[in-house]
Amino acid sequence: MSGPTALLPLQPATMSTAQLAAVSYLARYSGRTHTLYSFQLREWFAWCESNGLDPLLGVQRAHVELYIRGLGDRGLMDSSVNTMMHAVRGYFRFAHIDGIITSDPAVYARLPKIHHDESRTQGLDRLELIRFLQVAQTLTVHHGALAYLLGINALRASEAAAVRIEDYADTLRGHRVLRLVGKGNKPATMPVTVPVLRALEARRGQRTSGPLVLRPVSGKPVDRRDIYRMVSRIAKDAGIPRHISPHSLRHAAITNALDAGVPLRDAQILTRHADPRTTEHYDRARGNLDRHGVHFLTAYVAGV
Repeated sequence: MSGPTALLPLQPATMSTAQLAAVSYLARYSGRTHTLYSFQLREWFAWCESNGLDPLLGVQRAHVELYIRGLGDRGLMDSSVNTMMHAVRGYFRFAHIDGIITSDPAVYARLPKIHHDESRTQGLDRLELIRFLQVAQTLTVHHGALAYLLGINALRASEAAAVRIEDYADTLRGHRVLRLVGKGNKPATMPVTVPVLRALEARRGQRTSGPLVLRPVSGKPVDRRDIYRMVSRIAKDAGIPRHISPHSLRHAAITNALDAGVPLRDAQILTRHADPRTTEHYDRARGNLDRHGVHFLTAYVAGV
């Protein structure tokens, strides 16, 4: 192992302190998070190498501040700069916890402020969601099952792609339930309502096991890209005049549940948000236009 930018499998005898700390930190994660955090640490290691710094030992807050400034100078948006710092901040935090460094140089480093006014995701209102579900069923049983998993059960694209027939075979307390492993490898159990079950059963046919949603032509299991393409096809046929992604359906499930009177706590359970503030963000976005003070002011002065 030559340069400090290398993040290789665990080889304690030949690794530097910085590399060993990086590998042990990344071992906490898997899948896409592991891939993302590996990239972010490689960027940090490369920046340190180009500036003659050890990526861990002797780093001061000023170095971290300069790195953050450099990310912005590369043209990254403020939100992207914050995202790029997730792994770097975690790396130093755990190195400090493990006693490798005496203080955390990243903990007080200033990050760009992100103003969360409202969600930019273009969701679907009640009538659009109804039309989306109806049109999906007229295409193929694959599209129909997918539309209900995304638009009613608020599954993420990767979660919908991973659903197997065996996952919704159980009944619990009188409810047919879907068991899945969600973001962060967190297991979840949610009820399957009658309309959703009809769509899933239509897709299942006579099969008793295996992936539920398949590619309509080849019959192979779908992946995230297939999910995006299928959602775009449904939205186009439904005449929805804007870009709709799988997350748009999850957004629609949340906002329409809140419109239907579902309490915020129950909406959080539906979406499996770890932080209730994430669900509250959708609630604020939903109400910003409908309950905006300009409506009341216009009515107040309308007779002037």
